[in-house]
Amino acid sequence: MFISFEGGEGCGKSTQAKSLYERLSRRRLPVLLVKEPGSTPLGQELGRILKHEAMAIDPLAELFLFAAARAELVKETIRPALERGMIVLCDRYAESTLAYQGYGRGLNLKMVEMVNDLATGGLRPDLIVLLDLEAGEGLRRKRGRDRFEREELPFHERVRRGYLKLAASGGSRWQVIDASLPQEKVREEVWKWVQEFLDT
Repeated sequence: MFISFEGGEGCGKSTQAKSLYERLSRRRLPVLLVKEPGSTPLGQELGRILKHEAMAIDPLAELFLFAAARAELVKETIRPALERGMIVLCDRYAESTLAYQGYGRGLNLKMVEMVNDLATGGLRPDLIVLLDLEAGEGLRRKRGRDRFEREELPFHERVRRGYLKLAASGGSRWQVIDASLPQEKVREEVWKWVQEFLDT
């Protein structure tokens, strides 16, 4: 089983992914938590470049850097874990690229989808948890100032609208949760959907 967590800056997806990992671990289920970009040596290096606040990166180059990190993560970590029967939780995946580089940066969506498919080999999550939060509130929650957090509010609003469009057209794989709710309520909403998915 492959579950990804998506959402804009400050939505709490990393917190919720870690919470779900701990919950599944307590039930002695075989579970792995990975993060994009990261969780491989190449991904960590590319992540430092992509988030460096002083680094100017062309949107197309940005797309390819994320794709490179994702290709490595899928081949070296995600696919082997799934083949061993593990539950894989991913903090961001291909849908982040559609939202950020497609809707946010304005790159052609068909091209972004093609690059995603090449990087992932067509591997898609069974469940996508979208933590939806008003863009301004998400930025207020953040303490860091990486390259994406420094983008102007309209960029983040485009990303949010992109995510909601993807969820609206993506069918039952997507579950949208109101991230403005208290953290414990969000945690229980995530668990409700995951438990329902586990039972099918």
